Amino acid sequence: MLYAVWGNPIAQSKSPQIYRIFAEQTAQDAQDVQYDAMLGDEQDFERQLSAFFAQGAAGCNITSPFKERAFKLADAHSERCLMAEACNTLKKLDDGTLYADNTDGAGLVTDLQRLNWLKPNQTLLILGAGGATKGVLLPLLHAQQNIVIANRTLAKAQQMAEKFSPYGNIRAVELSQLPAQSFDVIINATSSGLHGGTVAINDEILRVAKAVYDMQYDRQKDTPFLARCGALGIQNRSDGFGMLLAQAAHSFYLWRGVMPNITPLFEQL
Repeated sequence: MLYAVWGNPIAQSKSPQIYRIFAEQTAQDAQDVQYDAMLGDEQDFERQLSAFFAQGAAGCNITSPFKERAFKLADAHSERCLMAEACNTLKKLDDGTLYADNTDGAGLVTDLQRLNWLKPNQTLLILGAGGATKGVLLPLLHAQQNIVIANRTLAKAQQMAEKFSPYGNIRAVELSQLPAQSFDVIINATSSGLHGGTVAINDEILRVAKAVYDMQYDRQKDTPFLARCGALGIQNRSDGFGMLLAQAAHSFYLWRGVMPNITPLFEQL
């Protein structure tokens, strides 16, 4: 069966390696799990994806910048996918319909559990109110977390908090007005690290956090956000590599019905 990851750029993707290891680990027939990295065309993505499934593909992952566009192509969606308004996983069902899911939030929850940083009724601070945040809120609320979204523009964070408020305790604050309090986990969901910067948050708020997590990852060195937190003496720090592995594991489970173990992959990749 054919699977793939679609994105642009895509050459950097670790997904083909990850799924090859998952298939070996779960004793899937290698002939039955073929997984490729596919470069999506900004103009032609919808036609490319339709052709991919017309050729008999069983499923795929979707990464930047196509998550919202793939969401619109699907015939049916999981609840977490509907709330995220973006999909990272598509599955062709037996009746031919295209089912969309978003496993990003489940991946984050799984990784926070692996780190032993997730207990009921904690207070999490999420930095940023973009697609990365929207993709993880529902699973975090289902995990009984109290959530504060901090964003430079308050209105965007408020809209998001209002949308998710039926599912749990969530509120929005303007980043510059963030009160000094101790959060159980601070999660960086901004893209500032991609440009070498870090988010404009008071050092004191970072310093008193019990743990800090960056959704970005770098296998060679700390991300800029984690380097800053390390310089402040914060011991409990993690990048998003475990989230990447875990969201892939949840996608694999959706396709194959078996859940791989992500732990060995920290050493293998």
